[in-house]
Amino acid sequence: MKNKFGFILIKPQLGENIGACARSMKNFGFKRLNIVSPKFSFPNHKTKVTSVGAIDVIDNAKVFENTEEAIGEFDIVISLTARQRDINKKHISIKDFLQIIKKKRNSNFGFMFGPEASGLSNKDISLSNFILQIPTSKKFKSLNLSHSLTIICYEIFKLINKNSFGKKDKNLKVSSKSKITSLVNHLVKLLEPKDFFLPKEKKHSMLNNINNLIHRLEPNDKELRILASIISSLNKKNSKG
Repeated sequence: MKNKFGFILIKPQLGENIGACARSMKNFGFKRLNIVSPKFSFPNHKTKVTSVGAIDVIDNAKVFENTEEAIGEFDIVISLTARQRDINKKHISIKDFLQIIKKKRNSNFGFMFGPEASGLSNKDISLSNFILQIPTSKKFKSLNLSHSLTIICYEIFKLINKNSFGKKDKNLKVSSKSKITSLVNHLVKLLEPKDFFLPKEKKHSMLNNINNLIHRLEPNDKELRILASIISSLNKKNSKG
């Protein structure tokens, strides 16, 4: 499915930005890179150095003279822009674009990014299906080219690999309530001689707070043993004093 997504850089001005884009693409498993009229001889030294281990993405990138040719292989093109455009084109959110990908999963998607200094022209945007703005602070909306592309790569990657996210957490076995209760009882037993539960009329609420705290942690058996050892060790140290 990752081969259905491509990235189009319109008139990029800095070789290092293209290199950084290629690196981000490879980080998330993407490789289709189209470039329109770069402002330098592509690829230059800075492009290759910045790409680090993604030189294959650079070597396989396609260079075009105009936007029409660069987007020709895609079914749906989404323009990325930092500012609201007064143009008859649907503006979508990150959530919207993920829904579109799920709905049109058999389509080839192209994500179009403009020059670093000026962004996409209205003509370029007119060739796309949607306009996507990445939400940022109103005080400083401009994102670096490679940063914008990285966010899009990550969102698509997360959508495609949603079953993998949080997988490790699911495999962690939380300790049984009886084991956690035993720890709490051990802690209470050590605290009572220290006059911790004063005034006495607040002991009930204090016990509830301790239970809320420890049960909410959802510790596994190993973590529970460590916590019990810490509690016991602190008590021994205080006893020697």
